[in-house]
Amino acid sequence: MKTISRETMLEQIERLASRRSLFIKKNIYYYNDLVKFLRFNIAENSSVLEVGCSTGYLLSQLSGCECTGIDISPGIIKIAAEQHPGIEFLAMDAEQISLKKKFDYIILSDTLGYFSDLQKVFSCLRRVMHSGTRIIITYHNFIYEPLFRIAEIFRIKMPYLRLNWLNEFDIENLLNLENYEIVKKGRRLLFPVNIPVISWLINSFFAHLPFFNHFCITCYCIARPLDLEAQQEKSVSIIIPARNEAGNIERAVNEMPVFGKSREIIFIEGHSTDHTRDEIKKICSKKHKNFKLRYALQDGKGKGDAVRKGFSLARGEILMILDADLTVHPSELPKFYQAVISGRGEYINGSRLVYPMADEAMRFLNMLANKFFSLSFSLLLGQRFKDTLCGTKVLTRRNWEKIQAGRKFFGEFDPFGDFDLIFGAAKLALKIAEIPIRYRSRTYGSTNISRFRHGFLLFRMLLFAVKKFSV
Repeated sequence: MKTISRETMLEQIERLASRRSLFIKKNIYYYNDLVKFLRFNIAENSSVLEVGCSTGYLLSQLSGCECTGIDISPGIIKIAAEQHPGIEFLAMDAEQISLKKKFDYIILSDTLGYFSDLQKVFSCLRRVMHSGTRIIITYHNFIYEPLFRIAEIFRIKMPYLRLNWLNEFDIENLLNLENYEIVKKGRRLLFPVNIPVISWLINSFFAHLPFFNHFCITCYCIARPLDLEAQQEKSVSIIIPARNEAGNIERAVNEMPVFGKSREIIFIEGHSTDHTRDEIKKICSKKHKNFKLRYALQDGKGKGDAVRKGFSLARGEILMILDADLTVHPSELPKFYQAVISGRGEYINGSRLVYPMADEAMRFLNMLANKFFSLSFSLLLGQRFKDTLCGTKVLTRRNWEKIQAGRKFFGEFDPFGDFDLIFGAAKLALKIAEIPIRYRSRTYGSTNISRFRHGFLLFRMLLFAVKKFSV
């Protein structure tokens, strides 16, 4: 199909500016779904820039955020400022952006076709980003283009004159050329009309299934900029929850490698029935040349509670979890550290299911359950997981604080601590990376995991996640 000139497009935008609100009302179910998607993926109290903001409807729905909108049309910016006086709106070309502020989130929603040079836009936007910025892009599924044209003829949808015909692969290629990394992508909204119960069932359930998902109307991707900060050595806090692990405490310290700018090991003792507490006190009373050794007694129950206690006491810039059973050996930790400081990942998860593991390191039923939950959560969260249940996890303090700030969305649901972190990282669209590790057999004690009781809890968490992530 023939494209149009930039001038013709701008004339159309100005001509239809006063009718934007009418088209939003006609398609309010679609726009409300966009709002749900943005609210889920944008943390509260963030700074947000929308490029091609139109009359500012989407920004006006992001309560609690500091919002700025830019659009190439002065006429439409005037309407936006009149309708939403609490938001800053500026007439500005995204290909020549001149803002000095850096934003936490940048939204490009249904605007990609308006850019004559999208690669230049991606390049210019790096000026207003920091290393933690997320760019959120939504666009229509191209298989529905003929239907959209019919909807425009019958004045159901806003007429849309485009300057480019970029598809999903073109967009990903341009992001890659400008040194962005896609963290999450997918499709949503299979049925754009509100019919009580039916619409909810189709869009909350069927839209997430592999075959049906291909036919969803809204496509999206969330990307992060790379190489905005130079690699620097950082301090590390290693949290070791320990319950009935007396025989592993001294080994955990003696076999810990030296890495990072500085290091501390924090044991969290979990009401042991053996002499674990005495062992921890004894080892922490000795001065160590490479590590600061500290300990605390757990307040509640469960590994999740112990991890949160350890993180609250930690002073390092990078936070690590190491299980006291040492089935993941301390020598694996430098690989996790390098993945974080190099920017290759923001939430690093161990994977025990790549290399051959020691005999009896993982029972057969545990293996099957792990693979089932990994596949289920990968489909649900939009990022690949091979091993959701590996206890070794690493992230920066800054990202942990973001996860903590958003914990009210999920609540107190996870006694293990694994999914508390995974769900929080997925909601924040952190780059999740998995590092293969060699899984070893225990040399002391027995597992604290009950296959059937804890398996039932995991299944409940899967149902919980379906409810929370099907927004």
